[in-house]
Amino acid sequence: MTGTNTRPAPSPTAYASGGRGVYDLVVAAFVGVLLISNIGATKLIQFGPTVEVGGFPVLPIITDGGAFLFPLAYILGDVLAEVYGLRRARRAIVTGFVLAAVMSLTFLAVDAAPPADGWPNDDAWGAVLGFVPRIVVASLVGYLAGQLLNARVLVWIKDRYGEGRLWVRLVTSTLVGEFADTLLFCSIAFGPLGVVLGGGSIDAATLVNYIVVGFVYKVTVEVIFLPLTYAVVRAIKRHEPDYA
Repeated sequence: MTGTNTRPAPSPTAYASGGRGVYDLVVAAFVGVLLISNIGATKLIQFGPTVEVGGFPVLPIITDGGAFLFPLAYILGDVLAEVYGLRRARRAIVTGFVLAAVMSLTFLAVDAAPPADGWPNDDAWGAVLGFVPRIVVASLVGYLAGQLLNARVLVWIKDRYGEGRLWVRLVTSTLVGEFADTLLFCSIAFGPLGVVLGGGSIDAATLVNYIVVGFVYKVTVEVIFLPLTYAVVRAIKRHEPDYA
């Protein structure tokens, strides 16, 4: 009817089955980046001198070693959701979760095993890779919540509005997923709950700095890498024979 406020139907969306293309390679890269990042996240790092504005610490920039590589996990997570859909993205996310848990339990067993005579590095090994409950719980909870939200938001936008404007769903899903991930990881690992899980907490101002810097950094990295993400998404879509 003329004059009615009807929104045009979105263009059809498509997803690859993952059975004949490069799905397994994308999942392997995704899980590998996740595991490496989780090991790196055991170290807090900072850059810059101490600068405060109104009593709030602006510098130094405080983050963890996982920040070097972890944003790539979200780029690969975007690729999985965009090309293969929510179900197959969820399968990859759960696979990463299970293997990260297995990695943590393996480190627990290795740390508990008696060192060989003459091997002097047992304390150092345990300090870096030993089972740290707060880091393990924070990493797993933050990762699972963040990645599932990232995939769900991306697929929801694509199904609702069609194939166009890829950058909108990439950025929006990253904002939601990275915020949940960073907030949960920082709060559990270094907030008051960290004390309950056998660690120490940091003061509230430093914790806020850590959360804000981590979130802004990760989102900024993904925005900067949007051209690369576009290129990877297009290349994988071309290599998936059943992507319509």
